[in-house]
Amino acid sequence: MSLGEGSVRHRMLDVGDVTLHVAEQGSGVPVVMCHGFPGLWYSWRHQLPALAAAGCRAIALDMRGYGRSGSPRSPEEYDRRRTTGDLVGVLDALGIDEAVFIGHDFGAALVWDMPQWAPGRVKALIQLSVPRVPVSKRSPSELYALAAERHFLHTHYFQKKGPADEELAGDPGRFLANVFWALSGGYRYLDIWRHSSDGNGYLDVLPEAPPLPWPWLTEGELAYYVAEFERTGFTGGLNWYRAGDHVWREKQARPDEPVTVPTLFVVGDRDPVREIMGAGAGDSMADLVPGLRGVHVIEGAGHFVQMEAPGEVNAAMLAFLAGIR
Repeated sequence: MSLGEGSVRHRMLDVGDVTLHVAEQGSGVPVVMCHGFPGLWYSWRHQLPALAAAGCRAIALDMRGYGRSGSPRSPEEYDRRRTTGDLVGVLDALGIDEAVFIGHDFGAALVWDMPQWAPGRVKALIQLSVPRVPVSKRSPSELYALAAERHFLHTHYFQKKGPADEELAGDPGRFLANVFWALSGGYRYLDIWRHSSDGNGYLDVLPEAPPLPWPWLTEGELAYYVAEFERTGFTGGLNWYRAGDHVWREKQARPDEPVTVPTLFVVGDRDPVREIMGAGAGDSMADLVPGLRGVHVIEGAGHFVQMEAPGEVNAAMLAFLAGIR
């Protein structure tokens, strides 16, 4: 591990229907970090000490379904009401009125909704990789199924409970290394789309990762992820994908409102999300995110930008935070 356990405070918080594990470092302005798939609190290992040194109370979560946190079995229990409730519960348990929220991947999708679902609790947002986009008129599962008719799509493969859970849990080390590599700036993730959905699992289409260490991931760092997912399996994380239609239905009844709190968006220029949505997706959020203060594009970085380019990500975060205090 690249930061010592002694420098980080770990605790379990009862936030309602689940108990969440949080890792904290420093004191001052509260900054809550929310990871995506397949992440852990440890995905913010480079941000915790940097934020703490800058006078922040850095708080990294194991999100619902991951790591040491509670992992409900039903995808319905990962809907937006419950997941925003988790973050409000963390603030309440820690005696925090208002916090800056940082999100990545599914964590970003959740954090985009926090100003609307938890008004008065959000000071600002820092969002990584996933821009805010309008809610589709068609459900996620329907769109995934249509795309899967043309090529392999992991979001469609993950919808059915069982096959993906068993495949990924069968070899966590191989899966984690391969997916980290495939989504990084060192590989073009969309190349897996040349494979068909028919008869293929995720490990059948992911590239085999080169040997560690890489410039941004060591054997010891990967081993931390492997040990956690060997213990928990991947069903909790996969349930965030399976909850997509539940969240979509909630949003049909509760349409998105503009995000007006100060917001920074950070993305790697080789992130496959950026390639799918278009290079200008971050800049085109003006109507949806009138609070957007800037878009920071990091050359050579892929999807796991906070791990691949921690120095540049941290510098962008700290400059933004200095401007909103």
